Amino acid sequence: MKINSIYKGDVLETLKTFEENVIDLSITSPPYNKLGKGGQVVPRIEYDTFDDNLPEDVYQNQQIEVLNEIYRITKPGGSIFYNHRCRWVNGVMIHPMEWLDKTDWKPRQEIIWDRSITGQLRSWRFYTIDERIYWLYKPTSTLLTTGEEMKSKHAKMSSIWRISPERNNEHPAPFPLEIPLRIILSMLDEEKGLVLDPYMGSGTTAVAAKLLGSDYVGIDISEKYVKKIQDRIDKFETERSILDEEKKLHELSGKTYAERMRAKQIRENDFWEVN
Repeated sequence: MKINSIYKGDVLETLKTFEENVIDLSITSPPYNKLGKGGQVVPRIEYDTFDDNLPEDVYQNQQIEVLNEIYRITKPGGSIFYNHRCRWVNGVMIHPMEWLDKTDWKPRQEIIWDRSITGQLRSWRFYTIDERIYWLYKPTSTLLTTGEEMKSKHAKMSSIWRISPERNNEHPAPFPLEIPLRIILSMLDEEKGLVLDPYMGSGTTAVAAKLLGSDYVGIDISEKYVKKIQDRIDKFETERSILDEEKKLHELSGKTYAERMRAKQIRENDFWEVN
């Protein structure tokens, strides 16, 4: 595996060439298998070299294979954040957990991405303004399946993320830079790591990794997108202001829980803390 590179090729076949236990964190949003659907507000998504219109069983099995390959190459204690959404086909809801539960990963949390807009003009249900981000975890052992405790400054982001969609991007299905910035900042806490996006798209995950001082590896099947990704990565510093704003959200205005408990212990036991 060559770090800080974008591999052009089929996602599953490329993943199979990578060695085991090397990735710290993955962030991705695969094609949703929207079956050619689109409308006046949100037009049909057309990728450069991929037809997002597969039989549902084929699509789900493909996603399971991809996720299990990512599990293989992820270090124990590592995670993937997988952006998807609930879909309806002929009035039947298809939930991402239908296939995520069949992978090797341990679901750690379901995060709601509140996009605050909808593409629906007519509807037979309340307007859908959300997507999901699934935090999936690779345990360090069969006994330790919950992972390490999060720092309060990151945990306070909560499980509902109100972030507007990306609007200034030529890719048909980009996600905003704030999402991978929040994930990398919270998971790696500004330590350097290796971040993977197997559906690199417009390069957002790679830009986030660069801004936070981490390495990246990406995969995309489109030569056109790979070239655009590299151009964007070369100019990553132009997007630093978005990181500056995200970092402000992770600041704590008061003492952490641990600090408050330590102060309480000192008061109740009537002794001075010695540094």
